[in-house]
Amino acid sequence: MRLLLPYAGPYDWQAMLGFLARRAIAGLEVVQGEAYARSFELDGQSGTLSVRPGPGEQLDVRFQSAGQDLSPQLIGQVVMRVRRQFDLDADLQRIARELAGDELLQPLLRSRPGLRVPGAWDGFELAIRAVLGQQITVQGAIDLAGRLVALHGRPLACGDPLWPGLSHVFATPTALASADLAALGMPRSRARTLSGVAQALLDDPLLLEPKGSLQQGVQGLLQLSGIGDWTAHYIALRHMREMDAFPAADVGLLNAMATLQGQRPNARQLLARAEAWRPWRGYAAQHLWAAGG
Repeated sequence: MRLLLPYAGPYDWQAMLGFLARRAIAGLEVVQGEAYARSFELDGQSGTLSVRPGPGEQLDVRFQSAGQDLSPQLIGQVVMRVRRQFDLDADLQRIARELAGDELLQPLLRSRPGLRVPGAWDGFELAIRAVLGQQITVQGAIDLAGRLVALHGRPLACGDPLWPGLSHVFATPTALASADLAALGMPRSRARTLSGVAQALLDDPLLLEPKGSLQQGVQGLLQLSGIGDWTAHYIALRHMREMDAFPAADVGLLNAMATLQGQRPNARQLLARAEAWRPWRGYAAQHLWAAGG
């Protein structure tokens, strides 16, 4: 099936694709040419989808389910998830106007007018990615995620000849709650956090869903063992789509500020500086990450 999903305003597709390419998990995601492709499982149906630029201000989305007809409900879920993952509902012109009052951000906004905040396909998958990324490099986290998918994900029921690299769907909370994740090659404390997140989601299926406010969403996550402020805000930004979320202790943000203003702040100083960027601190963060390379 093919759908064209509209968005308004500029779209920096190369920035979005570059972000996804650097974080693509082997067996689960592929970036090739202008397209991003991934496997998925929804309502017991597995399949593949691809996203690339379409005509005009639209993204071209193509997806199929393994040997089954696509129900209207499943199609609706795919559309919702793609719109969230690719930030299609952002009013970038409004956001830019409100952030442009800050002299530090003005040149960043001018140089990347179509920069959007990448979202997540699935909340559980994003939470596991975030925990894997604690205190290690992006590449290190992706390598761990690839091993996790290979060992605990489920083989894709029907492969897509257009995307032979897609071989598995992501592991379920049930699979990870009881797995020996330390065997993947990580500290046992982090393995316990991963299993704890999986069990918490089994106990409360709405755990990762958006709450009434950013504070409520973050506070719920902080109650989980091994989840700190950085991880909670990262999940809130990319999955809950709380656009004022701001992981102030992020090394990339601190380094970007050092480059832009000549002095590296600490997390508390950056948090105070970011007060001027409310309620769009997440977009400010994305511009800082992009500026820092």
